[in-house]
Amino acid sequence: MIAYFNCHSGISGDMLLGALVDAGVPLDKLKKELSRLSVSGYELKAKEVKRGGICAMKVDVVIKRSAVSGQRSAKKWKDVEEIINKSLLSKGIKQKGLHIFKRLFEAEARVHGEKMQDIHLHELGAVDCIVDIFGTLIGMDILGIKTIYSSPLNLGSGTIKTEHGILPVPAPATIELLKGTPVYSSNIRFELTTPTGAVLISSLAKGFGAIPCMNVLKVGTGAGYKDFKEQPNVLLMMVGQKSGVRIQNSEESIIIVETNIDDMNPQVYEYVMEKLFKAGALDVFLTQIIMKKGRPGTKLSVLCNEDNMESLIDIVMNETTSIGVRFYKTGRKILSRVIKPVKTKYGRVNIKIANLGDKRQKRSLEYEDCRTIAEKHDIPLLEIMNILKR
Repeated sequence: MIAYFNCHSGISGDMLLGALVDAGVPLDKLKKELSRLSVSGYELKAKEVKRGGICAMKVDVVIKRSAVSGQRSAKKWKDVEEIINKSLLSKGIKQKGLHIFKRLFEAEARVHGEKMQDIHLHELGAVDCIVDIFGTLIGMDILGIKTIYSSPLNLGSGTIKTEHGILPVPAPATIELLKGTPVYSSNIRFELTTPTGAVLISSLAKGFGAIPCMNVLKVGTGAGYKDFKEQPNVLLMMVGQKSGVRIQNSEESIIIVETNIDDMNPQVYEYVMEKLFKAGALDVFLTQIIMKKGRPGTKLSVLCNEDNMESLIDIVMNETTSIGVRFYKTGRKILSRVIKPVKTKYGRVNIKIANLGDKRQKRSLEYEDCRTIAEKHDIPLLEIMNILKR
């Protein structure tokens, strides 16, 4: 299962919980799983509300007045780490939670110029932050979501009151967490994307951009705190299966960003390419070239949509030795295609079928499926591919 989040009004922990509950995560089951954490002094409440005329689910982490003061002061990394490690949650959810919280503490430390072990989660609070993050991870697991995609994030604008005083929106920790992620800011004077929402979506999303081709099975709408006049303050989540189908052969305009590099360690390219794909690049490839004075070099090419061009250029500038790029608009035509699973004596193999028209087709085996079979049965990869082609 895959999920796509439309963050036109930003993203926060309560919006994520609301979308998951609205998409079918039972609130009682969510509470039961959260009880595996040694966190008390709160209550999880859910109710249907309207935001801009749209029905949505609002989930709140309500801190009880009678909460133990020691529990609420568990805000340092060592405290959160201990809570996670001692919990009865699955190993996979624990590991994801530790990774997410470590990023959160590291971002706060960089912003405030302190050591990670000394930082406190001031404006986030310990209990509600833990519940938001692990509630999201648990909800994703209940729905069977393996891969997550997202739209670019609306950050909002204006200012926010914190323990450090009045800060601009986005908050410094939020933008630190969203390095390499496509973002924008609307004229709504409110913090639309919170640090909790930022760390969750930037840690979990495989890519940012348009809706992937998918068969939608469930929809969840999570409500934000305020009701705006300008637009519905909701987070829309679509859950389904990736279909691999394009409805028709299509023509579209795209941007090509290029730069020539001759002074960088080649090992860095793999890391850069991964970051570019995660930030929404349509394709990234390298070409060997000869530059001036006969120097061998590499041309880095990035295919993208116009709306995330700037964020991808920033990645190239920050992560490579390049001091300049060129970009231009071009067109491309895409054949409609479908991914079809086929049963073989070695197990299921996906075949990509592209339609040329007049019932003519191009067929190709999915490489990763062939590789998995070859490794499992200890048979040469080329032999497996030839067998499956026949």
